[in-house]
Amino acid sequence: MVSFNCPKYAAIFVFLAVFVFFFVLFNTDVLEFQHKGSLTFPVPRRHLTHHFCSFEPLSPEDALEERLLLDSIAWPETPSLPAPVSLEQTTDPAHSRFTVLPERGGQQWHVGDQLEVMIKMYDFRGRPKKSGGDVLFARLHNRALGAGVAGKVLDHLNGSYSAVFSLLWEGSAQVAVTLVHPSEAVTVLKRLNREQPDRIRFQSVFRSGSVSETTTCNICLRPTAQPQCNFTDLTTGEPWFCYKPKNLSCDTRITNYNGGYQGKLEVNENKLFKIGINIKVSIRPSGSSSVTVLPKNKDQPEVNSNIVQSGPVGYYYKNVWQSLSGPTVRQFNTPSVINQCLKGKMVHLYGDSTVRQWFEYLNQALPDLKQLNLQSSKKAGPFLALNYAENILVTFQYHGPPLRSSSISAIELQYIANQVDRLVGGANTVVVFGVWAHFGTFPTELYIRRLQTIRRAVVRLLNRAPDTLVIIRTGNPKTVTPAIAMSNSDWYSLQRDKVLRAMFKGLNVHLVDAWEMVLAHYLPNNLHPQPPIIKNMINVILSYICPQKSS
Repeated sequence: MVSFNCPKYAAIFVFLAVFVFFFVLFNTDVLEFQHKGSLTFPVPRRHLTHHFCSFEPLSPEDALEERLLLDSIAWPETPSLPAPVSLEQTTDPAHSRFTVLPERGGQQWHVGDQLEVMIKMYDFRGRPKKSGGDVLFARLHNRALGAGVAGKVLDHLNGSYSAVFSLLWEGSAQVAVTLVHPSEAVTVLKRLNREQPDRIRFQSVFRSGSVSETTTCNICLRPTAQPQCNFTDLTTGEPWFCYKPKNLSCDTRITNYNGGYQGKLEVNENKLFKIGINIKVSIRPSGSSSVTVLPKNKDQPEVNSNIVQSGPVGYYYKNVWQSLSGPTVRQFNTPSVINQCLKGKMVHLYGDSTVRQWFEYLNQALPDLKQLNLQSSKKAGPFLALNYAENILVTFQYHGPPLRSSSISAIELQYIANQVDRLVGGANTVVVFGVWAHFGTFPTELYIRRLQTIRRAVVRLLNRAPDTLVIIRTGNPKTVTPAIAMSNSDWYSLQRDKVLRAMFKGLNVHLVDAWEMVLAHYLPNNLHPQPPIIKNMINVILSYICPQKSS
């Protein structure tokens, strides 16, 4: 046995004690970060942007990507607003018009051609707008044929816009153009995310025995004299903070929930967000809004190559989604056909309630797929369903904070990157995720960083199991009310949609383009698309899992 009374050991222990003291002194930030939930004093903000939003420094590579992504989605400059705001000089959809341009050379339109529409915006006095930045959606459709395709809008930065459509079916096709937001409203939306990223109030309940306290939480938590609990994820570095309860420790947090909206507009800015006035209002045509499309010319290819490269990813015909850039979309109309496709598969769904819809669809469409009772929240999950005979497993897990959900157990707040890192993967594993709807109130930098952590996990998964199928759901347009515009505007979703596509471009992953599938459909835009659209989305997913065999 060694005696610790020896002077040389005493010297060693003194040295170690001094070393530990200085290590703790100079690495306080690291220790605070690593001891999740134990922080009981204000969080030091090391890298500040957007007022009080705290972000960890990025690697040089990630920082460059972030800057390039932000540059790529930069919106045209929008007008500064006078105080108080007046509608007179803002975009008025009632005065604005669109015109279908004649086919070049005066020839008739054929399947495979492109149709161009010129849109001219005016203000409430009927004067032409001189700048761009309005948010416009365009669609070409034929309700009788169950046909529809999204158009691409180009801002000329002078008050005029072009919308271009691919002509993909024979017969009548009608143009529809919608003003989602005037450019002046975008000015407000930008400012809200810059100055009020905490306008959705998240709250957590802390409980120990009979003592219970509720405090406010957020990624962007305003510094006050009140101490904060640091719930930053140890693995991904995703930040989350709560004000510390007065009488309880940070370790007693048990639930998280949406505490309501608390944003504020400046005087008269609410005029820019009026239903029927300037939120998702149809723009009328100058002349006819319809064209007649003839069969394709004999010497014309089935689909013009430039349509595939720069046009829509697909379109509806007879209410069925037809893909132009992915696999042939098969129709899975019976439980037996779906079961045959999913036989032996593990399908893991991660994301928000728009992904939960897919779990609910499969659970209802497959009588033999039995959902286990996990005693979890009916809306937030997690969920697990099993068909033992066919060896089919389907799971759903909400993504981590921020979540505008009803109460969810804090222990169930799992980040997608961590979930993906726990998967073995392989040819029988399908990973599906969608992350978009809960990020509208935050700076785009936060969304970029969340996707970067998920992408790293996806790359690791594909490196260890290249046969794993990864499918990503994009965001989609929705019904926009004044309240929704403040927190979940289609403009916010559009910006994040661009980031998502760029972030995963070039990886062996597949997209379910919910954006175009909702925009092109005759049903009203909805955060949670209606059943006919969900069925088409499920057919796209199953077509990736079980592609049509080549003859």
